[in-house]
Amino acid sequence: QVQLVESGGGLVQPGGSLRLSCVASGFTFSTYAMTWYRQAPGKERELVAQIRSAGSTNYADSVKGRFTISRDNAKNTVYLQMNSLKSDDTAVYYCHAARTRSDQIYAYWGQGPQVTVSS
Repeated sequence: QVQLVESGGGLVQPGGSLRLSCVASGFTFSTYAMTWYRQAPGKERELVAQIRSAGSTNYADSVKGRFTISRDNAKNTVYLQMNSLKSDDTAVYYCHAARTRSDQIYAYWGQGPQVTVSS
């Protein structure tokens, strides 16, 4: 069974740091692009950070310089290190795995933890 198990959410003060983890199972992790999305109440889901199987990364403009995505293929885990957190970062963060093979797209979602940035 495909699973994406997330952890690391919680409450943090503005300017603080938090690290999210997503442990994958049930598929060949190293061949998939891993992405962190987030969604706040009343807002649309947005891409936060992405790391492809070859190692290239992509970040939303709002988190560049503050967030870092990384992966450990030996542990089937993708991380999101979040520094200098702002109240606007408050959202549910979802781990996503995707692979494009020929004309098919294989994609899986985790059940993300809540991240709350507040004084």
